[in-house]
Amino acid sequence: MPGLLVHELRMSVPFASREMEAVLNLMRTADYLRREVAELLSPHGLSPSSYNVLRILRGAGTAGLPCSEVSQRLVTHDPDITRLADRLMASGWVVRDRQPGDRRVVVLRITPEGSDLVVRLDVDLQDLHRRQLSHLGQTNLDMFIRLLEQARQSEPVTTPENP
Repeated sequence: MPGLLVHELRMSVPFASREMEAVLNLMRTADYLRREVAELLSPHGLSPSSYNVLRILRGAGTAGLPCSEVSQRLVTHDPDITRLADRLMASGWVVRDRQPGDRRVVVLRITPEGSDLVVRLDVDLQDLHRRQLSHLGQTNLDMFIRLLEQARQSEPVTTPENP
């Protein structure tokens, strides 16, 4: 039985597999959710990736983190952390300096202005995420999270439902 995505995409033939339908549903949903986040952040001069960098650096505290560590912690892969850091520095939200013992290591730290911005946006983003997904209910959200985590695993995960 074809799902809603077949109609949304105005497809005349069904998907080649349920896996393809699932992946395209995931991609379409992620894009929908991401666009709403981008619309909320845009007036503040932030993209979802730059906001993610600020949140990572806020969590790192005053010690900051090397660029390579920030890059590894990003929710969505962005190969150009240097460009992101440059834009955040130009806005006064991040500072960058090199480690005295190894000049190749660049450490990023959030500024007080950057921290203030993230704090101001926290409630708005929490409200947005509630509007986006709270209609699923707690049980479905828990299952949704589990399924997404399983989808990212390279090996099948054994659960009571999937021995």
